[in-house]
Order: sequence, then C-alpha cells, then structure tokens
Amino acid sequence: MNAFTLQNWEEHLASGTEGAPRVAYAHATMAYTGVIEGESICDYLLYYPGEGYDGGETTSPGYERFTGTVAGRRGSFVVRHEVAFDPKGIESRFEVVPGSGTGELAGLTGTGSVHGALGEPSMSYTFDHRL
Repeated sequence: MNAFTLQNWEEHLASGTEGAPRVAYAHATMAYTGVIEGESICDYLLYYPGEGYDGGETTSPGYERFTGTVAGRRGSFVVRHEVAFDPKGIESRFEVVPGSGTGELAGLTGTGSVHGALGEPSMSYTFDHRL
C-alpha cells in the first residue's frame, strides 16, 4: 500500500485577514512508504474560503521535495501540488517538476494523487512514474 504519515505541520496565518477568508503558509514534513520510500519537506500556500464553505473546488498550491527511493532507485525530486480540502477530506493532484530528479532519479517524470480524511495520521497516494 502507498501511504504517507504527517510528521510535522507548522501553519502561519497571513496578517490582515481578520474578518475575511484566511490565507496561510504551511511547512510540513512527511514519511512515505510504498513505491516512494523516504521523507519529504513540503511548503503550501493555503486559502480558506470562509465560514460555511463545504466544497473542495478551490485549490491551494504546494511544492514538495522527496528524498529517498522510487521503485528502489535512490535520489530526490520535487512535485507541484494542487490541493483541495474541505470538512470531508483532502485531495491533491501532483506532477513531478521537470528536471528536478537527482541521483538515480534523474529524468524522473510522473503524476499522482493524494486522498485522505482531515485529522487522520496517514493518507494514501498514487504515483504513476517513468524513469
């Protein structure tokens, strides 16, 4: 099973958002198992539409740098996320940033998705890749 566990989440609210939809910056670290084995550091820009919001149509961007192995090959790479979240859960679509692979992961391409429930310690992911 492909899964990751949130290790750390630090979120900082942008100033001047009192009484308005929130904008925040988050820095997170995760541990991955499955086709990706290793750790990552991720930075997100988050937009919270406001009170009563119950749909995941709005997305927030993020960049995540993985260090470890993909299908047994060692190196690092970066993906760009578009994350949608609401009270029901989190969904993300991501794509490997071209040229970001290092070591045995040089030339890596691919796309994937993340699915999970808010507050759960672990989430599942898919990753279709080519080396």
